Amino acid sequence: MILPLFASLEKLDLSLLEASADLGASRASTFLRVTVPLTMPGIVAGIILVFVPSLGQFIVSDLLGGARTILAGNLIQNQFAVARNKPFGSAVAFELTAAVLALLFVYTIYTRKKGQDVLL
Repeated sequence: MILPLFASLEKLDLSLLEASADLGASRASTFLRVTVPLTMPGIVAGIILVFVPSLGQFIVSDLLGGARTILAGNLIQNQFAVARNKPFGSAVAFELTAAVLALLFVYTIYTRKKGQDVLL
């Protein structure tokens, strides 16, 4: 998450922040109305870059939480290995893949609409 945010904040024009302060905006208002919208591609890219690898971290919950916590990866693994319900496991895996692709598609549409470069 840090690298996409750093890249977005590095490209931020500081004169826009100064102009906001000159026009009487508070620091919070400047952050919410200037900094956040201008760095939104980096924020979204960071969220996607953190979200996608976290989907495959099902072994961590097995090691730390045991059987009390069930993540999507655990559910898929259990359907193939333990329950032998391959159609349901395939359906859950497909839904998870479709959700990730939908997020990437929405991000691509958002950045093209704004006329900005895609950071991925």
